[in-house]
Amino acid sequence: MKRKKMMLSVVIAFTALLSQQVNAQDTTMPADKNKMSMDKMPMEKDKMPMDKMMMPDLKSWPEASQMAAKDMMDKYGKPNETTPHMLVWYNNGPWKKTTIYDVETKHIFPVDHTDVMEQVIDYKVPANKFSDLAEYDGSVSVHRTDGEISAKCDLEGANFLALNLANDVITGKKTVQAAREFYANAIKEFVLEKKTSPYMKSFQFTVPKGGTGFVDKNAVSKELLEKIMKAKMKMKMEMKEKM
Repeated sequence: MKRKKMMLSVVIAFTALLSQQVNAQDTTMPADKNKMSMDKMPMEKDKMPMDKMMMPDLKSWPEASQMAAKDMMDKYGKPNETTPHMLVWYNNGPWKKTTIYDVETKHIFPVDHTDVMEQVIDYKVPANKFSDLAEYDGSVSVHRTDGEISAKCDLEGANFLALNLANDVITGKKTVQAAREFYANAIKEFVLEKKTSPYMKSFQFTVPKGGTGFVDKNAVSKELLEKIMKAKMKMKMEMKEKM
């Protein structure tokens, strides 16, 4: 009899202990689930669009940069990329790339202003025209390998004007001096007479879409080239192993 009572007491004690463990699990499991859910829930900041999160404070930028940024956002929407020092659009309107900087570059052709916005298009510039372009406008740049030409000014209209005239110089339609005079007159009419030349509204030539790059040519023999390429490959593998 005593043995039966003892066995019964053990069973009751074991059942009570098991019940406590189950109850403990029931109370902790939802907390773990809640914790997991909270971990997976995005913070309010994460819900914000990337452009809002990364948009720099333009109030500290030069006035010319602020005005260029407002004009581009009004026309093409928010930039594709931003950093604390620049805004970048890709394939906005007729442009391959547009970059607005928070740094001004002084330029007094044809009148005093600052260059803050660089705009790029595809264009194959012949090597024998580089000097003419440099003499025509120092804010027109050629990237021969990439097959690009760009203009940097404070207004989109001025960049249209610069590249339209660059095309005229390259194709022989205008001399360097004639292009500079045309540029000065167009700006004068735009500012003083509120007249906008077609050269400031859009491109007056067909803009290429790719196929303008220049890969150049090897400057070493075929045998030496093979040795150099093998050595470069070896160097690359060694660098990867150290990473």
